[in-house]
Amino acid sequence: MRNIWIICRRELSSYFSSPIAWLLLTMYSVIFGWIFWNFLAEFIKQGMEMEMMGQAQPMNINEQVIRPLLGTSSFLGLFMIPLISMRLFAEEKRNGTIELLATSPVRDIEIILGKWFAATLLYCWIVLFASISFVFLFRFGNPDWKPMLVTFLGVFLQGAALLAIGTFISTLTKNQIIAGALTFGACLLLWVFSWVSSYDSSTWAQVFSYMSVITHFDTFDRGVLSSKDAIYYLSVIFLGLFFTARSMESLRWRS
Repeated sequence: MRNIWIICRRELSSYFSSPIAWLLLTMYSVIFGWIFWNFLAEFIKQGMEMEMMGQAQPMNINEQVIRPLLGTSSFLGLFMIPLISMRLFAEEKRNGTIELLATSPVRDIEIILGKWFAATLLYCWIVLFASISFVFLFRFGNPDWKPMLVTFLGVFLQGAALLAIGTFISTLTKNQIIAGALTFGACLLLWVFSWVSSYDSSTWAQVFSYMSVITHFDTFDRGVLSSKDAIYYLSVIFLGLFFTARSMESLRWRS
C-alpha cells in the first residue's frame, strides 16, 4: 500500500507541476459553471412565469437543475477522461522510463493502481471543484442532498471505470495523442451502445445496451443506489486494470 501511495503522489505531482491539471480544472469549471447558470436561469424564469400566471404547481430544483446538470457532467467526462489518462504510461514510454518501471522491484499492480488512483483522484477533484456552484442552491433553496450524493457516486464510478480503460490504452502506445484519441473512441462507443435499444429489442441489442455506461448511470441519475449498476462499474474497473497488468507483464518480459 505504501508503494501505491508513493506512485499516486508522484503522478499527482506531475499533473499539477505541468499545465495539464490547471488547464483541465479551468476548462471544466468554466463549462460546468456556464451550464449551471443556464439551467438555474431557466428554472427561475419558469418559476416567475408560473407565479405571474397564478399557477401553484410546485417546482423541484433536484429534478429541474441538479439532475440534468450532473447528467451533463457525466457527458463532459467523455472529453476530460482521455486528456487525464493519455499520459499515464504513454509518457513513460516516450521518455524511456517505462523500462525502469518494468524492471523495478515495485510490483506491476502497485504501479498500475498508483497511476489509476492518481488519475481518478484528479478527475474527482475537478468535478467537486466545479460543483462548488451547488453551494448557492443550498444557500438560497432547499434541495434534497441524498439523491444528489447518489448521482455524484454514479459520476465518480463512471469516471473511474472509463479511466481504467484509458489506463490500459495508454500502455499500448508511446504517443499521447494516439492514446487520447483511442480512449475517447472507446469511451464514446461505450456511451452510444445504449442507442440500439431504442429501435431493437432482440438479444444482441439488449447485450449492447447493457454494456453501455449510460445505461447503468441512469439509476444513479435518478438518485437510486443500485448494487447491480455499481457491480457493473466495478467489473469494468477490474477488467481495465486486469488488461493493463497483462500489458505491463509483456513489457516486463521485453525489458
